[in-house]
Amino acid sequence: MVDIGIEAGCIAAIGPALVCDAPSVDAGGCFCCGGFVESHIHLDKSRIMGRCLPAPGRQPDAVRRISDVKHSFTPEDVYARAAQTLEACILHGTTRMRTHVEVDPKVGLRSFEAIQALAADYAWAIEIEICVMPQEGLTNNPGTDELMMEAMRRGARVVGAAPDYDTDHAAQLHRVFEIARAFDADLDLHLQQAPADLELVLALTERYRLGGRVAIGHGSMLCRLPPDGQAAMARRLGDAGVAITVLPATDLFMSHRDQDYLVPRGVVDANWLVQHGCNCALSSNNILNPFTPFGDGSMIRMANLQANALQIESEAELAECFAMLTTRPARLMNLAEYGIAVGGKADIVLVDAASPAQAVAELREPLRVWKNGQQT
Repeated sequence: MVDIGIEAGCIAAIGPALVCDAPSVDAGGCFCCGGFVESHIHLDKSRIMGRCLPAPGRQPDAVRRISDVKHSFTPEDVYARAAQTLEACILHGTTRMRTHVEVDPKVGLRSFEAIQALAADYAWAIEIEICVMPQEGLTNNPGTDELMMEAMRRGARVVGAAPDYDTDHAAQLHRVFEIARAFDADLDLHLQQAPADLELVLALTERYRLGGRVAIGHGSMLCRLPPDGQAAMARRLGDAGVAITVLPATDLFMSHRDQDYLVPRGVVDANWLVQHGCNCALSSNNILNPFTPFGDGSMIRMANLQANALQIESEAELAECFAMLTTRPARLMNLAEYGIAVGGKADIVLVDAASPAQAVAELREPLRVWKNGQQT
């Protein structure tokens, strides 16, 4: 048992029986950790299920169903929906976030402007990093490149990609690496089906010496490799400095829609990848839209879902799933001053559990959350 002393928004001291003239909180034997880090979410298109047409049979056709309603997105609408989702995330202990925001001729910069305003208004409770992305294609969607460039000039800090929805996967990936280099930005890329896309990302990361600044969302193609093949790829990813954010809710919901029995789970075994050298995080991705028509902003729920789907049961592996909500995504996002350490930011979550493994196994949620030393 130790005390944590906070001063001027930072952790000033850690030790037994600290003495100071300040209010105190008794944690009652529960454990504290750094604030949860949501490294891959789409605030701009959350909470739109009621607007979208029903799925055509087993094919969710999520991109088209969302595309059909994007014309209705206004800055005020995006802000209101995203604020609901963001507040849920804050209540569930998230203090840092990377949100992907779509830009294209259909939506222009309306969503981007709304999320920028949201980030400023909620900075007291959470730090938000914007990744600008071309969900419906880049090389085959005239005007999107110019909008991405303008969003980067206006302050987006990360460049995204979705090559599965482009007629020229390789050209899109080459272009987003060019944009990232022009703005000295990190990259966070949706890669799902094509092994060639993964190979190209590894090659470009190494060519431009961007190790530690490239992340992949989903990584579903790795599920098709046998364990030794996944282990070999994990070592390559780790050596190149490319991390993966696994998105269990979306990947379970969207995968293998061509099958109607014995449906594979389609979720990458992040624990296996970590064991073999690749940094991995877990995240919510979509909430209440055709990609994932459920969700409440709970990262603990994502860790529990991942452990359930991948048949994880040992205390050490459950604790590793918890690390994929905290220290591992903090490393993926290169967050400075993260964690419970003297001199670090006082972003602290008090969890209703005695250990990280118990929190994941029993869905134990945060009791209190602090951002820069202030309870949120």
